[in-house]
Formats: sequence, structure tokens, C-alpha cells
Amino acid sequence: MFRIGYRTLKTAVGTAIAIMIAQFFEIDNYASAGIITILCIQNTKRKSIRASWSRFAACVLAMVFSAVFFEVIAYHPLVIGLMILFFIPTTVILNIKEGIVTSSVIILHIFMNGQITVDSILNELWIIVIGVGIALIMNLYMPSVESKLVYLQEKIESNFYEIFTQIAAYLRDENSSWDGKEITETDKLLSEAKTLAFQDVENHFMRNENHYYLYFTMRQKQFELVERMLPLISSLSSSVEQREMIASFVEDLSDHIHGGNTAILYLKKLFDLKLKFEEMEMPKTREEFETRAALYQFIREMEEYLQLKQSFRGLPDPDKK
Repeated sequence: MFRIGYRTLKTAVGTAIAIMIAQFFEIDNYASAGIITILCIQNTKRKSIRASWSRFAACVLAMVFSAVFFEVIAYHPLVIGLMILFFIPTTVILNIKEGIVTSSVIILHIFMNGQITVDSILNELWIIVIGVGIALIMNLYMPSVESKLVYLQEKIESNFYEIFTQIAAYLRDENSSWDGKEITETDKLLSEAKTLAFQDVENHFMRNENHYYLYFTMRQKQFELVERMLPLISSLSSSVEQREMIASFVEDLSDHIHGGNTAILYLKKLFDLKLKFEEMEMPKTREEFETRAALYQFIREMEEYLQLKQSFRGLPDPDKK
């Protein structure tokens, strides 16, 4: 389906505005202001600032190189090639290599002009200032992703609930059926959520971390543990009393999956569960022994799962924002 994104819209509008402003002030090669605007508009504010600085610095450097090579040697195509041999490594050393394409436009303007004058330098500076300035202004607005992050949080938590519910059901009845679609879906949702949360960080100059990014990172680590737990559960071959006990624990946990932090309560319940296991009779058959060993390993994985949640301070209450 054909769709125009907000970045595409900003790029189109910003390019037109930059060209019109440069044309209004009768700047030579005014269309180049639009090219610079296109290159400087990024999908986050921080990226836009970095891209704008790189291109501005590279363009100024290009004017210095042009003055040295063209005026000292000659205005000849071979000189352009020679200059680029030195110019590109310099931009890499100065960490402004993003500006190579933009600065190449400035170099060609000066080459075509055939001489360097105060007016030609000022003309190129105005092209850069207008192009970069319009891009920065257009990037001041970034749509809020808060509602999308909340949706992804709720959807991931809903999938975790379903996964644990199915684990509890299998512990009680090996004949229970489940297509496992939540596993594949959750993996994709976590990847999307982390990308979006990082983008949100990049759109705030005074924020170095994001509660949602930390939250989704924690959930991703928990999900990896869940994927390790599933083979343990599916390998159970004997009906033992401990299966029902763990099923009840998992079922209780599934009803309390949220952005807050109550892991300490369930770590205590898990500890009590382990103590009960230790007090129970030893397994009488090899099959029962293997089943109980797998369940004990499951408990260890679950303990790590809860410790990950305990280390997370919890998402802020949206009602208090």
C-alpha cells in the first residue's frame, strides 16, 4: 500500500522551502540548498544534528582545500581528482565523512566558477547555511511514539501471559494443544519495540536513557529464558506431584505480568517451592528422576527470569506523568 511517511513529507517541504529562500536572495546555484536539506533531514533529532554538523564542517573544509589546490595548481579536472585523494582521508580523520557528498557539490561549484572570491565564498556559505538551517528547523518536530510504545508493551505482556498459561496447561495435561504463534510474534514485537524506544531516546537531547528501552531489553532477555524453558517442559515424560505445584506457580505469575516490579514476591514464592521439593520423597524410578530434574532446571531458569525483572526499576506510572 502506498504511504507517505512524516520524514518524506518533511523532506519534500523542507527542500522546496530551502530552494525558494536561496532563489529569493538570488544565490547562485540555489538548487543546491535543497540538496543539502535532503541530506540533513534524518529520522531522529540527534542524527539530524550530527549529519548537519558533518556536512557544514566538510563544506567549509572543502572551500579551504579548493582555495589551496585550484589557486596554487590549476582549475583542471585532474586537480579535482588529486584534491579528493587528500580530502576524503581528512574528513575520515576529522569524523565528518558524512559530508563528503555535500562538500563535493561545493567543490564543483568553485571549479565551475573558475576563481575564488569573497562573493563566491559567501555564496557557498549561504547555500550551506540555508540548506542545513531548514533541515534543522524541519526536524524540530518529531511525532510522539509514546502511544505506540505503550501498545507494544501491552501486546508483549499479553503474549507472555499466553505463553505462561500454555506452559501451566501442559504441566497439568500433556495432551493440551498450542500452536506457539506467540513465540514468533513476541520475537518480532521485541525487535520493533527496542528500535522504536531507541529512536525515542535519539529524539530527546537531554535524555541518555529511556525507561521503555531498558524495559524491552529486560523483556528480550526474559524471552530468551522462556525459549530455553520450553524444551524442558516438552521433555517431561512422567506425571509427578511437583508438576501441579509448578503449574500453579506459573499460572499465578502469568496473572501478574506488568511494567511494575513485584519480582521479589515471586522469588520468595519460588524459594518456598524449592524448600517443599527438598522435603518431598526421593524419586522412585529413573523416569520420575529425570522429570523432577527437568522441573528443577525449569525452576532455576524461572529464578533467573525473575531476577532480571527485579533488577529493572519498573516503568513509571502513566497516571503520574
